[in-house]
Amino acid sequence: MVAEGATLLDVRTPGEFSSGHLEGAVNIPVQELDRRIDEIPTDHSVVVYCASGMRSANAARTLRSRGYTVHDLGPMSAW
Repeated sequence: MVAEGATLLDVRTPGEFSSGHLEGAVNIPVQELDRRIDEIPTDHSVVVYCASGMRSANAARTLRSRGYTVHDLGPMSAW
């Protein structure tokens, strides 16, 4: 998906992001998503993840409600 142009979205805090993230990921904490949603391109799907799965599920709902195609990778702890 990412190789096909999807946006890889990490919705954890900046501190969590700086401690390690997937290569190519963009960090927009879920609490900032409504305010920063225009930073996410609409012409490709979005792949979203977080640490435990709750934030990515919330972000996926928000993005889908705005018309995005979303794939939720869920929690990093499950990888």
